[in-house]
Amino acid sequence: MRETIYFDNAATTSLAAEVLEVMLPYFKDVYGNGSSIHGMGRKAKSAVENARKKVAEILGTSPSELFFTSGGTEANNTVLRSAVESLGIKTVISSSIEHHAVLHPLEYLSSKNLVNFKLVKLDENGAVDYKDLEEILKKSPNALVSLMHGNNEVGNILDLKRVSRLCRENKALFHSDMVQTIGKLPISLQEIDIDFISGSGHKFHGPKGVGFLYINANNKLMPFLHGGAQERNMRGGTENVAGVAGLASALELANKAMAERKAYILSLKKHLKRELEASFEGIEFNGLSGDLDNSLYHILNVSFPAHKDNEMLLFSLDIEGICVSGGSACSSGTDIGSHVLEALKIQDDRANVRFSFSEQNTVEEIDKTIIVLKRILGK
Repeated sequence: MRETIYFDNAATTSLAAEVLEVMLPYFKDVYGNGSSIHGMGRKAKSAVENARKKVAEILGTSPSELFFTSGGTEANNTVLRSAVESLGIKTVISSSIEHHAVLHPLEYLSSKNLVNFKLVKLDENGAVDYKDLEEILKKSPNALVSLMHGNNEVGNILDLKRVSRLCRENKALFHSDMVQTIGKLPISLQEIDIDFISGSGHKFHGPKGVGFLYINANNKLMPFLHGGAQERNMRGGTENVAGVAGLASALELANKAMAERKAYILSLKKHLKRELEASFEGIEFNGLSGDLDNSLYHILNVSFPAHKDNEMLLFSLDIEGICVSGGSACSSGTDIGSHVLEALKIQDDRANVRFSFSEQNTVEEIDKTIIVLKRILGK
């Protein structure tokens, strides 16, 4: 059986063994409904609230400002849809390289004439034009800015404090999709003046199907999902007790090992970049992913020169047991190209591959991948 090399950690990560152990009792023993008043239900509810306290402590906020969701998509939709309904938002400012979990809700709201949707300018690498953002804000009362902290395809990092300052100067609200950065970069909500953030457990070796939303106490939103009184009336639906416990455990592990993981993963990214540059003429790196000091350390988005086998590159790598992405995993399996690379005006005759790493990857896996790439591309 061919060994699998997994370089698609920006799409999802494996569930850590320690996290699974934390989750198992809530499948087997403490399986009560967290909304039930009997002993089994109270144990489940306690697990949810202990997890909330743990996540809040790591992020530097109050447990009362954290709400568990089914993932980043629900968290983003909740902010965008509910802010328009609850807070009188008239304009939402975002960018063309946001995740579809932000862009599609905004396109929907705009199509229904519920909000004025504006896109901030980007430079050739996809970095936000902060001066343009300031100009838009000056002309947009009752605005919400929604910009991701770290781009999931090209690894660009937003200057959160600069955007926050611009929002406050112009009396605007600020939301950031932090799905790619929570658990990987140090984040303290005591140091960032922000209204909403979104996170998702499966990006830092937690379970799929669970995430969270931070809502600053100054903002009162109506629920996006109406139902029971769970999550302090903010999110109807039976609590995912095992998932919530797993998310908190995974975030705790990630936070403790953050510096060590970053150093190791960055060394892998440097090694791959160096080997690619030595092996292929005309190699380029999309967005800021090739800038080792100013991009997410776990993402390298590579652009290979035009070649007759480019269209089959991802498929050929998959045949060899190498898991990578050509863009956002949410669009894989379709013929739709990456909207991020389209926004960056990447030539369509080039092959683009996103490599994304975790601490479970090795130098040996990178070296094997280089050998396979040379064989596929005829080097």
